[in-house]
Amino acid sequence: MYSLTDYDFDLPEHLIAHTPSGRRDESRLLCLDRGTGLLEHRVFSQITDYLNPGDVLVMNNTRVVPARLHGVKDSGGKAEVLILDYPAGMERMVMTGCFQSPCLVKSSKRPKIGSCIRFGDDLSAEVLDSDEGMYHLRFQCSGDFEKLLSEKGVMPLPPYIRRSAQDSLDAADRETYQTVYASEKGAVAAPTAGLHFTAPLLRAIRGKGVETAAVTLHVGYGTFVPVRVSDIRDHVIHSERFHIEEASASLINRAMGEGRRIVAVGTTSVRTLEYVFKQHGAIVPGSGVCDLFIYPGFNYKVVGAMITNFHTPQSTLLMLVSAFAGRETIRAAYLTAVAEQYRFFSYGDAMLIL
Repeated sequence: MYSLTDYDFDLPEHLIAHTPSGRRDESRLLCLDRGTGLLEHRVFSQITDYLNPGDVLVMNNTRVVPARLHGVKDSGGKAEVLILDYPAGMERMVMTGCFQSPCLVKSSKRPKIGSCIRFGDDLSAEVLDSDEGMYHLRFQCSGDFEKLLSEKGVMPLPPYIRRSAQDSLDAADRETYQTVYASEKGAVAAPTAGLHFTAPLLRAIRGKGVETAAVTLHVGYGTFVPVRVSDIRDHVIHSERFHIEEASASLINRAMGEGRRIVAVGTTSVRTLEYVFKQHGAIVPGSGVCDLFIYPGFNYKVVGAMITNFHTPQSTLLMLVSAFAGRETIRAAYLTAVAEQYRFFSYGDAMLIL
């Protein structure tokens, strides 16, 4: 269960969702009982049938920023920049007046240290240094940085979502690639399990007696970085910033103490909860950096059920759900999802693991 090939499966190209479904809560929902392996095919709006009064639904309220910028280097060549740590950049801007962050830079030739990338007359970035393919950029602007980023940046869709230049849907993606409860700016990828919820569905869930709690984990580009080692235990996962408010910590701790079920929305919520509990033996309010890599053999202490999308082959996210339900159980469920033509990845359908 530690071999990378144990997490491979064949996925037909046409099952990758490049656009969202018509309505968020009309996506399909594959319900898996991890104890019996029983599968049920439902619609996401029917998730209320599986939630019980007293359950606590934990959601990641991070908000995706338009972190991808298209610019021109000093040499005249084009460059695409992806800001990787927006929260750190904003903290630095408060202290120094300049936004500075590690970035990915895509161009025909590597940018030189000390060179400049321009995104128009009012926004540019100096290349300070590079480290293992990552560049540290210091941005200069003649106006409000957040406003300029909103105007010039585009949503950083995952690399497996393919759009032609004639099929740019950035305006629509700014709404659809964002959960309805997103509030804390900082992510470069959406916590996609949450994309299926609507405000009316959340009201129905709360009306059933289910409590809700928010945590924040700013999803980084590392979620898409492939595992390149044959033994998954040798993989080093990228760290991501998180924050938990006192009210959420108190609610979750009280529910756990009363034996009530914690239902995590997405792998980011799962990792945040399990990381904090592993560090402190309880859900402690505060901020930090999460670098927990969950794979089979991990002992879950907090999460009793999870809602998640269908993940890429050989990914750390597939390993996480395999640790929760069992590798063979998840493999069987994925083979069924492929056979039943479920839509995969960020804009795809959902799975509920009970």
